[in-house]
Amino acid sequence: MRHHPIEIWIGFTAVIVTLLILDLFVLNRRAHVPSLKESAWWTGGLVTLAGLFGVFLFVREGSDAMLEYYTGYLLELSLSVDNLFVFILLFQYFAVPAALRTKVLHWGIIGAIIMRAIMIVAGAVLLQRFEWIIYLFGAILIWTGVKMFRAEDEEIHPEHNPLLKLLRRVIPVCQGYEEDKFFLRTSAGKLMATPLLVVLLMVEWTDLVFAIDSIPAVYGITKDPFIVYSSNIFAILGLRALFFLLAGVMDKFRYLKPGVALILVFVGFKMVVAKWVHLPIAVSLGAIGGILVGSVLLSLWKAPADTQA
Repeated sequence: MRHHPIEIWIGFTAVIVTLLILDLFVLNRRAHVPSLKESAWWTGGLVTLAGLFGVFLFVREGSDAMLEYYTGYLLELSLSVDNLFVFILLFQYFAVPAALRTKVLHWGIIGAIIMRAIMIVAGAVLLQRFEWIIYLFGAILIWTGVKMFRAEDEEIHPEHNPLLKLLRRVIPVCQGYEEDKFFLRTSAGKLMATPLLVVLLMVEWTDLVFAIDSIPAVYGITKDPFIVYSSNIFAILGLRALFFLLAGVMDKFRYLKPGVALILVFVGFKMVVAKWVHLPIAVSLGAIGGILVGSVLLSLWKAPADTQA
């Protein structure tokens, strides 16, 4: 396993914190719906920065580290885009006003980064102490991919979510949205949660569920915790802008979910047979990139025919 000095970890974290402050508290300090142009610029900038970080790894550690990072980033990006489908359904289910979705995504991203960091550390410890767990991770990915491939259109039933049930036991939830507030006090001084807090918790829960698949998946690409961490963070950092960029056209990418399912099965199979069959990292990058691009192109090609039908 490669050794990364503490200054590399601190430097990378400082860059991410700076980007978060710039995105959440400078450029988007007011609750508003980002324009298509604004979302495209921010998404493009973050993708470019993620690409340049791969070049930095190449200069510092060589081609293997760069390819592992790019493969992990592409894998996590495809899973994050699939996550956006669920976010859209949640916002529709709770009838969240468009201007308030930005704040939910702001805090959702911060929570996701914290949860991913914890799970990445836990995954590294488990893999170091129990090498056999890589086969369990692989089996989980294959099962998840097959289940995702066979699943029908998703339906959201938040009322069955245990986190939401727990919240309602702890604190009452008011009926309507109160601007962009998560809590409010009634005239009698009683503290209540707003539906916006419910939506935020559902977004965090969704990301936790997705992380259970995505973290083992990227460990199937590399055992380097720093590359796992950096590829994850760069992939979810641009989720807010990507949401507003793709929200209006997500229904056109109907083959993206089967593509993501196939990627999970591929990575899971790679983890299960790794002891006997070694796939070069360039092959993994080509396979994941090819599946992702193919599913997008197939969706765009089939879209006009579906519209006419």
